[in-house]
Amino acid sequence: MDNFPTALFDSYEQDFRQIIDSIRSELDRDGKDEHGEERKASLRRVTMDLDEADELISQMVIEIQAIPQSMKSQYQTRLKSAQGDLDRYKKLSRDLQSQATRAELLGRGRVGTPTSDEPYGNTSDRTRLLTGTATLEDGSRRLQDSQRIALEAEDQGAEILMNLRTQREQIENSRDTLRTADTAIDRATGTLKKMIRRMYQQRVVTAAIIVVLVLLIAIILWEKLFR
Repeated sequence: MDNFPTALFDSYEQDFRQIIDSIRSELDRDGKDEHGEERKASLRRVTMDLDEADELISQMVIEIQAIPQSMKSQYQTRLKSAQGDLDRYKKLSRDLQSQATRAELLGRGRVGTPTSDEPYGNTSDRTRLLTGTATLEDGSRRLQDSQRIALEAEDQGAEILMNLRTQREQIENSRDTLRTADTAIDRATGTLKKMIRRMYQQRVVTAAIIVVLVLLIAIILWEKLFR
């Protein structure tokens, strides 16, 4: 696995661009050659892709915190560009879904012919209209809930990342302290070795002096005794 600090961000961004290309293809095709259930299925695929792209944006936001400061501005620009693309396609998807819902409701409304007693069509048409409106509101509410959950996850991820960074700094400080202690121990060991070496040297010098003195005493005694 690449341990470069931007590797995960680059990977998430590449996946994001692939999903955005897929969304663009779906939205460009939607409304041209698709109708009815086929169009609904296409819009559902777009919604799922947008959710996945939103998740990738959240991961990119987390990963950018670990990028070195010297490189962060460049990646922040890329992140803003990705967020802008996501917001643009979210709006386009909502607009197309609203158009599809209105078209479906209008198509169903034409089936029932209004009368003087029922100016808005028969009861079944009104029920379908209310159901469609409720479905649209429910979808909007779910989208807002998903965005809220994504923001909460983003905040939690950023907090976890900050905690990990603090722990990493503590570990690095402990490592520096250990290095300093190792250096001090090495210096102390060197000093002890020098002291021991000097002690042995002093012993040799002392022994040599004693030998010389003994020889001098022996020579003096020999001269006094045999001369």
